[in-house]
Amino acid sequence: MNANAEVSSLLSRYPKQGMIINLILLATFGILSIGIFAPMLTMKYIVLGFFTWKEKTVTLASTILELYNTGEHLLFIVIVLFSICFPILKICTLLLSTNVPIAKGSLLEKGLHFTESFGKWSMLEVFVVALLLVSVKLGALLNVQVHYGVYAFAASVLLTMAMSYWIARLDKCTRKNILNNC
Repeated sequence: MNANAEVSSLLSRYPKQGMIINLILLATFGILSIGIFAPMLTMKYIVLGFFTWKEKTVTLASTILELYNTGEHLLFIVIVLFSICFPILKICTLLLSTNVPIAKGSLLEKGLHFTESFGKWSMLEVFVVALLLVSVKLGALLNVQVHYGVYAFAASVLLTMAMSYWIARLDKCTRKNILNNC
């Protein structure tokens, strides 16, 4: 293998693809932020089939805060880890993997491998939000309206998974010295 290919960044080896990946990852971070802080759903408690007794709009951030304030610390930790920390860590690892040279056996190479290997756990993040939706749709006295926060969060997960695959594919091509077909 060419020693130069091993120590140069993906951005320097694939400038067009690297720039596109960087832009998509930065947009993904913004979309994730929207997904965390934007309204996810509004719950309307219905009385007598038509009268709205109480209405509450929730975000992922407000749900996490409420779990902490009500003493649900285990659930708080699980949701913070899988819905906030893990996605941010993945995006940062992918940005570093694109812009910093990846030496064989380095921490960054291990981080990229970790991100690629555990990318399937990204769907757990969506599952957490889906579980939130299902849990509040219980009962005929409750009407739930889904907002754009759910879609933004799901989009950030899917974009992160796609970028993880793309970066890992470029890295494998480089390691196999197939620079022209990537």
